[in-house]
Amino acid sequence: MKKTRTISFAKMSGSGNDFVVFDNRNGKLNKDLSEFAQSVCKRRVGIGADGMILIEKDDECDFLMRYFNADGSEAEMCGNGGRCVALYAHVKEIAGRKMRFRSKDGIHAASVNKDAVKLKMSDPAQMDLEVPLELTGREVSASYVHTGVPHVVVAVEDVKKIDMLELGKEIRYLPKFQPDGTNVDFVQVLPRGRLKVRTYERGVEDETLACGTGCVAVALVEGIKKGLRSPVHCATAGGEVLKVHFRRDGESITNVFLDGAAVLVFEGKLPASLA
Repeated sequence: MKKTRTISFAKMSGSGNDFVVFDNRNGKLNKDLSEFAQSVCKRRVGIGADGMILIEKDDECDFLMRYFNADGSEAEMCGNGGRCVALYAHVKEIAGRKMRFRSKDGIHAASVNKDAVKLKMSDPAQMDLEVPLELTGREVSASYVHTGVPHVVVAVEDVKKIDMLELGKEIRYLPKFQPDGTNVDFVQVLPRGRLKVRTYERGVEDETLACGTGCVAVALVEGIKKGLRSPVHCATAGGEVLKVHFRRDGESITNVFLDGAAVLVFEGKLPASLA
């Protein structure tokens, strides 16, 4: 019997944000990656995930991380995806406990301590703390910041009462954020400066259980607005807590780190014909 060629993958979760990871340093995954990402990320008929990550070779760093959303679009960066790929690289001896990898938004450093991964994020860009949004029947005050990918942050009294799909989708597709669109974060400030966060993710086109770059966005915006001290603890929709570390000098923020748990859920094989 002829043996079927297969491609190994890992299913990983970063605080409920889930990914399919492929080691593509041999370059064998080289067909339509957008279509491939849609196929493997589709729930119930595929592996199922919020996004797909490829590990590829890099001349300067331990590896290159390429991130594809579930809709097949390639994004600049994913915070929880970056933490998951760092754990995978350490477990598979692609890199040591401390590593550097490249993504489309630049070079990131990461450190792995058992199931906890602390990831150096890009310094925030294009921060605007007062962004009026003209929505259906009302105007909403929001903030905007680029934390590797674009985020709109809206402060609310109770994140549980938000119609996530309707409001998140409307803001995501507002003309002022086109052509690329934006992620949308709703944040509730809790006692002792903790934050409760829900995120509508561009490319997933739905709420995810956690968003790393979104937690960074709300922590930095509320850090400036409310004078919150680092690290800021963000309670995600999935119930896990992500910590955001940063250094603040007035309204200038540097040395941003995303810190939290990651897990390799399971490993499997796909027929090579699917790729």
